[in-house]
Amino acid sequence: MEIFVNKAYDKKYEEGFPLLIKEWLADFPMKEGEIFHLMSSKGRFLGKGYLGRQNKGLGWVLSRKESEPLDETFFMNRLAAAMNKRKRFFYDDATTAFRLLNGEGDGLGGLTIDRYGDYYLFNWYSEGIWRFREMILEAFKKIVLFEGIYEKRRFEGDFMEEPTLGRAHPKPLTVLENGVKIAVDLGEGLMTGVFLDQREVRRRVMEQYADEARVLNTFSYTGLFSLFALLGGASHTVSVDLANRSYPRTLEQFSLNGIDASREEILVEDVFNYFRRAVKAGEVFDLILLDPPSYAKSKDVTFKVQKDYPRLIRESLKLLSPSGVILASTNQSSYPRESFQRMIEKTFQEEGCRADLLEAFELPEDFRRVPGLMESDYLKVFFVTRSR
Repeated sequence: MEIFVNKAYDKKYEEGFPLLIKEWLADFPMKEGEIFHLMSSKGRFLGKGYLGRQNKGLGWVLSRKESEPLDETFFMNRLAAAMNKRKRFFYDDATTAFRLLNGEGDGLGGLTIDRYGDYYLFNWYSEGIWRFREMILEAFKKIVLFEGIYEKRRFEGDFMEEPTLGRAHPKPLTVLENGVKIAVDLGEGLMTGVFLDQREVRRRVMEQYADEARVLNTFSYTGLFSLFALLGGASHTVSVDLANRSYPRTLEQFSLNGIDASREEILVEDVFNYFRRAVKAGEVFDLILLDPPSYAKSKDVTFKVQKDYPRLIRESLKLLSPSGVILASTNQSSYPRESFQRMIEKTFQEEGCRADLLEAFELPEDFRRVPGLMESDYLKVFFVTRSR
C-alpha cells in the first residue's frame, strides 16, 4: 500500500519524521496493521511502516530502506539496538527498573517495554502493532533472558493479570531505584505502582531538597516522592491522593524501606479540599510536590492541566515557607515546555512574587525521544522558589 505525503510536508518526512499525521497526507484507507510505503508528493520512496491508530497519529514509519522486510529479524535488530543503548542499566545493581524500549525513540513506534528486575512489561498502544505481537515476542525471546512477561493492551484499556510468558512474579515484586526499594505489581491495572520517567527527579528530591523539610506530596499515587523525601531526611510528609488504593500502596512502600508510617500523614482526599483545610490550620511546607495527571475526574471535580494548574500553584503558595520550593511537573505532551514555564512564572507574578527557577528536568536517558516530535518529549519538571 502506498501513502502519499502532501507537498507541504515532504521535507518533514524526508528529514525522518516517523509519525503518520492525517492532515499531512493524501487520503488513504485505514487498515490496522497493514504495511505501507510512504511516498513523497512526487512519488519518491520515503519509508515503510505499519498503520495503527493511537492518540498520537495513524501509524509509524519503521524503516527508511525500501527492500528491508518488517520481519522477525528486523524486530530482533531493533530490540538488540535498544538493549545496547541501555547497557549501563543492566550493570547497575542500584537500579533494576528502567525502560528497555521507548517506542518511536527506538524506532518502533506503538510499543514500549519496561524492565522490572527479571520481569518485563510490554505496552501495546494500537491494534496495528498488536498484529506484529507474535513476531516481536519471538524476537524478544531469542535475545533476552527473563522470568516472566506481562502485557497491557492500552488501545483496548485492558491488561493481563497473569504473565503471558514465563512465571508470575512474587507479590509484591520488589525492584530498586537508586538503591531504594519499590513495590510494583505488573498484573494489577494499567499502572504498576511507579512512573519510571520520574526516576531522576525522585533522586534529586532525596539528595537536594528533602533534608529537614516538611513535604506536601499532592496526587501522591503510591507515595514514592514522599518515600524518597523521607529517605533524604525530611522531617514530615503529607501524601494526598483521591484514589482509595493510594493509602495501602503508600503504606507498602514505606514499610518496605523501614519507614514508620504512623509518623506521617497519608490522606485519601481531593487535593483542593486538602488545600482549604491546610490553609485554615496554618500548615506550612518547605517542599510542595505537584505532579497531577493530565486529566482526572471524580464525582465532584474535573481536573485539566492547562486549565487548573495555575490554581494548584496559587494554593501551594499559600502554604509555602519563605524559602520553600515547589516542584511543578506535567506529562501532558501537548503542553509545550516554554508555555508551561511561562504559566508558572505568570502565576507567581499574579500572586505578588517572582518565580526563581532552580533547575529543570526532562525525560531520563532510557526514555529516548525523537527530535521535533512533541509527543515523545512529554515530561516537564521545574523546581521553583519565590522571591519578592
